[in-house]
Amino acid sequence: MSSRWDRSDGILSGPVDGPARIEAAHPDVEARPGLKVEHRGSRYAGAVLRLERDGVVIRGRSGGERLFRLVPGAFQVEGRAVNLVRPTVQRAAAPPGRTASGSVAVTGGRARVARAGRILVEGIHDAELVEKVWGDDLRVEGVVVERLDGADHLADVVAAFRPGPGRRLGILLDHLVPGSKEARIAGQVRHPAVLVTGSPYVDVWAAIRPSVAGIPSWPEVPRGEEWKAGTIRRLGLRGEQWEVWRDLLGKVTSYADLEPPLVGAVEQLIDFVTEETT
Repeated sequence: MSSRWDRSDGILSGPVDGPARIEAAHPDVEARPGLKVEHRGSRYAGAVLRLERDGVVIRGRSGGERLFRLVPGAFQVEGRAVNLVRPTVQRAAAPPGRTASGSVAVTGGRARVARAGRILVEGIHDAELVEKVWGDDLRVEGVVVERLDGADHLADVVAAFRPGPGRRLGILLDHLVPGSKEARIAGQVRHPAVLVTGSPYVDVWAAIRPSVAGIPSWPEVPRGEEWKAGTIRRLGLRGEQWEVWRDLLGKVTSYADLEPPLVGAVEQLIDFVTEETT
C-alpha cells in the first residue's frame, strides 16, 4: 500500500462550513478493527484494519488497503455519517471487593430472607465481633445470630428451637476444650441438626490478636477471677469494660485480626447452617 494520503478524499477531507460544525452534527464511532465503514468522499468501502499515527487504514472488499485521515463526518457506518475517532483506552476492571471475612463482596444485592436456621453465641461481645467480621456474609446468606447470654441453659434453648431438617442450629462457645464446663454442656445437645464449635479462649477478647490490641500478649488470669476485670487490671487499662471493648472492637478490621481457631469455628458454623438439606 502507499504511505501517502489518498488524494480522492473529496470535499469532506477539508473544511465544509467549519470542521467544528461538522463534528457536532455527527455521532462519534470508535474505529475498532473489523468495523465496516465507507469513506463518503471516495465511496471506498471496507473494514477498519488498523490505526496509524496519521489516520485509519481501511481494507477494501478486494483486499487492497488505503489510508484516510480521521476527518469529522468523512465516513459513514450503516448508512449514517459519523465522526470516526480513535478508540478510548479500556481500563482493566477493578478486582472484586472483599468483605471483612475475606469473601467476595456482593454489590447491589438485597439481604436474603432469614433462614429457619440460626447461629447462637454466648454474649453481646461475641455477637458484635461476629457481626463486624461476618455480618455481610450472614445477611447475604440470611443467617441470624442470636445471643445466649451464657451457656448454662443451652440445652433448654436447643430443645425449644426444635432443630431438624431445614432448621439447623450452630452454636459458638468460648473455652471449648476437653474437660471444660463448655465441653460438658456441648455434650448435652448432640443432634444431627446441631453443630457446636468454639475456640480455646476463656473470653472472645482473647481471640483478637495481641498485636491488633496493641499488647505483647493477653495476660494469664487465675481461675475463679473474672477474666475481663482481671485482664483490664493487669494491662493497666482505664475505663469500664464496655469502653475497653469498644476501643478493642474498633481495631478489628477483618478476619486477619483474629486468631485462626475462632475464624475456623465461625466459618464452620456458617457452612453448616447454610448447607442445603433434603
